[in-house]
Formats: sequence, C-alpha cells, structure tokens
Amino acid sequence: MANFEAYQEYQRIDDFEEDSPPGEEDLLVHVPEGLSDSWHHIKNLDNFFTRIYQFHQKNGFACMMLSEFFELFQFLFVVTFTTFLFNCVEYDILFANRAVNHTGPSQNPLDRNKVSLPDAILPSQQCTERIQENSWIIFLLIMATIFWVYRMIKVFCNILSYWEIRQFYIKALKISMDELCNFTWQEVQDRLISLQREQQMCIHKKELTELDIYHRILRFKNYMVAMVNKSLLPVQLQLPLLGNLVFLTQGLKYNFELILFWGPGSLFQNKWNLHPKYKRAGNRLELAQQLSRVILLLGVANLLLCPFILVWQVLYAFFSYTEVIRREPGSLGARRWSMFGRLYLRHFNELDHELHGRLGRGYKPISKYMNSFTSPLLTVLAKNVAFFSGSVLAVLIALTVYDEDVLTVQHILTAITVLGVVITITRSFIPDEHMVWCPEQLLQCVLAHIHYMPDHWRGNANKSETRDEVAQLFQYKALFILEELLSPIVTPFILIFLLRNKSLEIIDFFRNFTVEVVGVGDICSFAQMDIRRHGNPLWMSEGQTEASVYQQAENGKTELSLMHFTIKNPRWQPPQESSVFISHLKEKVHQDAQGGPPTQLLLSEAPLCSSLLSNGSGNEPDNLLASVLAHPVLTASGLPGRDRRFVPPSTAASAAASVLASLSSSHCQLPHASRSRSHVHLPSTHPDSTMYCSDRTIIDSMSASDSRMKSTTLLSEFASAEMSLHAIYMHEVHQQNSLPHQRTFGQWQNPVPMRELSSNAGSQTHSVHTAVSLSNMPTPLRLGGWTEEEEGDAEEEEILNSGSTPKQDSRSSY
Repeated sequence: MANFEAYQEYQRIDDFEEDSPPGEEDLLVHVPEGLSDSWHHIKNLDNFFTRIYQFHQKNGFACMMLSEFFELFQFLFVVTFTTFLFNCVEYDILFANRAVNHTGPSQNPLDRNKVSLPDAILPSQQCTERIQENSWIIFLLIMATIFWVYRMIKVFCNILSYWEIRQFYIKALKISMDELCNFTWQEVQDRLISLQREQQMCIHKKELTELDIYHRILRFKNYMVAMVNKSLLPVQLQLPLLGNLVFLTQGLKYNFELILFWGPGSLFQNKWNLHPKYKRAGNRLELAQQLSRVILLLGVANLLLCPFILVWQVLYAFFSYTEVIRREPGSLGARRWSMFGRLYLRHFNELDHELHGRLGRGYKPISKYMNSFTSPLLTVLAKNVAFFSGSVLAVLIALTVYDEDVLTVQHILTAITVLGVVITITRSFIPDEHMVWCPEQLLQCVLAHIHYMPDHWRGNANKSETRDEVAQLFQYKALFILEELLSPIVTPFILIFLLRNKSLEIIDFFRNFTVEVVGVGDICSFAQMDIRRHGNPLWMSEGQTEASVYQQAENGKTELSLMHFTIKNPRWQPPQESSVFISHLKEKVHQDAQGGPPTQLLLSEAPLCSSLLSNGSGNEPDNLLASVLAHPVLTASGLPGRDRRFVPPSTAASAAASVLASLSSSHCQLPHASRSRSHVHLPSTHPDSTMYCSDRTIIDSMSASDSRMKSTTLLSEFASAEMSLHAIYMHEVHQQNSLPHQRTFGQWQNPVPMRELSSNAGSQTHSVHTAVSLSNMPTPLRLGGWTEEEEGDAEEEEILNSGSTPKQDSRSSY
C-alpha cells in the first residue's frame, strides 16, 4: 500500500485549485522554513519544471539571456534596416540611372562620374521628411514599437524568472553553472525527485515520479500528439491537382494552442485544469457553438492582421535565407522533418531533446529512401540543363580570368551567379550512379529510428504513393519556407471554414480523454500510457485492454510510448497493467527467440555487416542494430556467418527477438554513472537499469580514467538501440496479427469515428507490483556520442548502402 496514493490517477481533488490561487499562477514562491534556501509549495509547477528543463537544454542563464537580447536586437534591426532601405536610399543614383558629377579642385576628372555608396544615401533630414510624409510607414512603425516594447518587458521578466532558476540549480540541486553542461536531463530529474522528499515542492504528493514531471512539462504537447494520432488535427486540405495535403505551420500550430490551451476563451481555465463545464456531457452542443465562435473571431483577427504578419514573414525569410541560398543553393533541395511529422512521430511523454535525437538518427536513412526515387525523364532534362548552363558558365569564368574588366560589363556577375544556382539545383535531380535500389530495406532502417509507420507502407515501399506520404513527414526545405510564407494567408481560412466544423469533436475529445491526476491536474488520458484504457489488441495487448475502437490509440502509440518511456526512465515503476504488458512482451520475445538465429551468430556478423554495407564502421550500438537489420538479407542470399555455417532464412523480428532475449537474460551490468563528480562506480548500477552486458565484460573495456559523461552517453546510445529493436519487433508482430485488416493507400490510419462514449468508465487506482528489467548489449564497447539533428550514425550508412466523422453516444470520461 506504500504506493497506493501515488497511483490514484483518476481521483479528483476538490481543493486542487488552492495549489495556485488566482493571480499568483506565474510566481515562483520562495518560502524559507528554517533553512535560508528552501523551496516549498511552488506555485505553478508546470511553469517551474518547464523552465528547469529549458534552462538545462539551453545551457544556462548566460546563453539564454544572450539569446533573448539578440532576438530583441534582431527585430529592431529588421524594422530599422527595412525602413532605411525604403526611405533613405536613392536607387536612381545607386543603379547609375542618373549621373553624379563630383566637382572640386582636388577631384580627379576620371573619378567625377564614379558613384560611391554615400552618394546614394539621402541626408538624414530628407530621409526623416520622407518617413513623416508616409502615414502607412508611420503606422507600421508604431505597431512594431508596441510589439518591441512588449517583447522587452517580457525579456526582463524572463531574466528575473531564470535568475531564480539559476539559484535553484546552484543551491537546491547542487549543480554549478560550470558543470551544467556535463549533467544529463535524467540526472537533473533524479535530483528533483530526491529534493521533493526533503522539501515539498508539490504539497499534494509526498513523492514525485518521473511521469509526474513529464506530465507537467508536456501537458499540452501530449494533447496535441493525441489529437494528431486520432486524426482530429491537423486539418487536411483537398486541393485540385495537388490532392490531399497536410498543412501545419508554426503560425497555425500557435493558433491551435491559443484556441485550446492558453488564449482568451480557451478550454483550460488555467495551465493545469480544464474548465469544469467541458467535463460534463449535458451542454456539449452549447459548448461546441461557443468554441465555434471563438475560432471564428480568431480567424477574423488573423485575416485582419494578415498583411502585417505577411510582411514580417517575407522580411524575416529574406534576411535569414538569402545569403544561405546564394552560398548553398542546394540547401533548398535538402529535407527536414515537417511540423506534422514531429507530432505524428512523437511518443506520448517524449521530451524535445529525446525527439530531436531520435529523428536526428533517422535523418540519413529517410534521406536515402527519398533520394532513391528518381524520375528518368527529369534526370535526362537535368543532365542537359546542367551541361548547357555549365558550358556558358565555363566561358564566362574563362573570360574573367583572362581579363577582369569583363566583370564590369552589365549583368555579367548576375549571369555567373544565376548559372551557378541553376547548375547546383539541376545536379540535385541527378541520382548517384552508385546508388542501389532497395526501398524495403531502407524503410525498415527508417522504422528502427522513427518507430511509427502506417501498415500499408509494408511491402509497398517502392510505390510512389508511399513515397508521397513519407514526404508529408519529411519535406523539402524550400516547401517548408513556402508554407511559412503562405501561412498568414491560409491560416484564417483554415480556422474559419475547416476547424470550426470540428468544434463538437474537439469538445468531445477533451471531455472523453481528460483525467485528473493527484498532484498534477488535468492531463490527456493517453499520456498515462494505460494499456487497459487505450491499448490496441493488434499491438500485443490482446486480453489486457478494455478499450473500444474509439478509445484505442492508433499505430500502437500507447504500447510504443510505454516501452520508450520505460527504457528512457529505468527507475520508473509502471502501474500494474503496464507491468503486465511489459512482462507479456518479454515472454513473447523469449518464445520467438527460440526459433531465431543464434545470438552469437548475429553478434559475429556485426563487423561483416559493416564491411558489406558501409565503407566505415560504427560504434557498438550501431553495429548491433545493423546486424539485426541486415541478417535476414544475408541469410536469404545464402551468405554464411563467421562460423562458416549456413543458417536458415530468418526475419528481422526473429533476429531482434534473439538479441533482446539474450540481453535480458544477461546478468552482468553496465557501469552506471556515479553521482560523484570524481569517479565512476564500475561494478554496479541501479537494479531497474535497462542495461546489461555479456560474458565478455564491458568493465574491462572501460578504464578508471573514463569520464562519467562518456559512460552516461554510452548508456543513452544503447537505450536508443534497444528501443529500435523493440520497435522493429513490435511492428513485425503487429503485421502478423493484422494481416486480415490491411489498410489502403491515402490515409494515415483507418477512419475512426470521433463519437461520444456512452458510459462512464469507472475510475481505477493503480499500484505497482513489478519493475521492468530490460536489456543491454553483449560486446565490448567503443564510446560514441550524440548526433546532430541532421547527422546520421555509422549504422545508418551500413544499412543504407545495401541494398472527420460522425459521433455516437458512448463515453469514457474519467
């Protein structure tokens, strides 16, 4: 019964509002109790934990404040410089359309007609007169000044707030600013949990869990992820010729959050409580009409502000991207994860740095998959355009080398620049002659990192329909810039004509999928990762879930999110239903491993896979994942392992099961990072750690001089590899379970009616009975590091070179 109260997720508390009295929601209260520096009963823990997380991720007080001040100066510079260019430059003189005669006794006659930069700049008095005569410019300057003053006040408020956070890190968490970069978020989180036992930051719970902190930081993001998962957001556009488009930009996302979470007329009465009227089904139609009016007013406001926002977007894009395009025109042909992709692929309870690291690992595999699709006709055209443009450019360059006066000829420099851009762009459409066509293998490698993939992609990786859907997740940078520029124009129409029609579904969604957690407040019920309430029987939760089709998360989001959170937070003790699911998964892994290839063979093939599939070699986590992904290809082609024995063909699922089963049965554990700054505890780790080692101990490969940071990074690398193996295995098993239910092209998931649930599901309390023992790798380690968002791992190189709806009355309001 010790953890009984800790897991009363669905019990409502009448006095929860006392945690943050009206008017004091944004204060960080510093209450001394005997000690000079004691943090007790902090107002607005959402804001507090979020700022602690941002403070860590943005590398401390100095970096954050410097960034804030530079943002202020950037805005001031853009407004001032643009006003100067429009009103204070004489372009007829600058373009030599009007002659300028410099007269004077000491003036060289040959230089009298030369135009200098000061000649084209108007005197300050004349410039001021031009500005004063233009009422439109004056109006824009007044609007910009008001916004800049507002931003400046906000910056100074942030300074005071983050200074408090700085003091909290130093005095409460005992982390100095010089050492902040050497601490991972998991270590900071552990210290927060320990501090709660000493000083009651949250007075409604004696102890905080990792999930409580995640709920506080990701309260609204979990709602957004769930709404995308249930196809409620974003609104899809059906356009002639272009077909079905997913349009989600920064501006549109900002408007969604404004409407739903924190704007005037939003559904939340504060940052942690849904307004009580939205929890009752009796007035749902009236509330839907009210929400529809709010969306209409915000849409009209966007329409009125459209000219101002559009001008700012164009100016900001011009100053941000012009130099990059001139220097690297091919950057427009590069790809990036779209806003929709980041929400669709995000796990419940996944912090920003975890998401960025995971998508960063998947950048190279998905880039190679997208680049493997080429148009023969476009390739022919691109080659010929590049030839003709290159020929002309070569002549112009040769002439300028022979006589530099050629550059003074009108438009010669422009022609050289344009031809260079054309050649760079056309070459991006010419495929690599050494590229191997293996879309299924590439897509499997992509799945290992992004963890989510619609069922109908399997077996159809070579089809253009699949490629078009992947492009919605992974879009061209040029398309991203274009969408952001068009966002001020398109957003008002989406709000007025499309989102308003979903008002009733939105009201139903928040009522049916909102629960109140003791000490946390109202959260999205999907974020609880409750297998019983939101599991999908086709994702290995058959017999463990009571969820209807409406309540089930799509694409295994509940199950995969649970595994991801458990691996990333090994000390977290899941509730009973989640523990049962994880135990069932481990049993299934051990059963399937019996029919899989021997683990020793898989591990011995890691160097072989590296030599066959890549010019370089990766670190141990990369080699481990590469051997699992490539083993079915090697055995199907009849290649023997290092033991010179042919093995029967096997799937990626059986290979992953063999490795996972071997890892979970290991008894030697990886060294865990010591909380001390001076040394590392090599022989031991936390009993619930996900990491194990093989008979060939890893301790031998780590000397006493190895730093704690390297050990922590190594643990994180293997945790990511382990989750990749689980994602591959769970998708394979899901495919086996859902063969009769294959989906068709053109939809991210089956249409799920967003209908009313007819009955209240009883509130349940969860107590913890089991902890999860997960896995670790069995080979000597080489230390690896984190990758940037647009950088891939060596393992990726290894693999890649080888080959809206009616509603019904049913309810689960908690």
